[in-house]
Amino acid sequence: MAEKQFFVTEEGLAALEKELEYLKTVRRKEVAEKIKVALSFGDLSENSEYDEAKNDQAMMEARIADVEVMLKNAVVIDESELGNETVHIGSTIEVSVVTAAGKKMTKDYKIVGSNEADPRGGKISDESAVGKALLGAAVGQTVEVETPAGFSTYTVVTIS
Repeated sequence: MAEKQFFVTEEGLAALEKELEYLKTVRRKEVAEKIKVALSFGDLSENSEYDEAKNDQAMMEARIADVEVMLKNAVVIDESELGNETVHIGSTIEVSVVTAAGKKMTKDYKIVGSNEADPRGGKISDESAVGKALLGAAVGQTVEVETPAGFSTYTVVTIS
């Protein structure tokens, strides 16, 4: 089975590389020190600090493994080569939204790979319901998306 490709922008790739470097250099040392201190408390059978430190270590190592897989399977989107005819990963778009409750608003989004998503920051994943529905849409096109609050309609105003 082929491994999943991770679509990232140059910015997203740099952020992943920076995170991996931080985890391997700074965070590993911090966790090792935490374990060392917890061991000095003695009896491991009743040592919650040791259990917590080992749990932190396991989560950190799992994240390192995840980031390494993402970097190995990263496909960098060259934003300069992308057109503005349709929405794709890397597009910055303005949409007119009519929510299920009938509220109308305009929103700006950047469509990014799932690991770069930050909905509050206006970056939505290509794998999210809204992102998936907008992929391939052209200016003026309307898509309907089922959200937890009901169906909302998104009309693409601009693509850049």
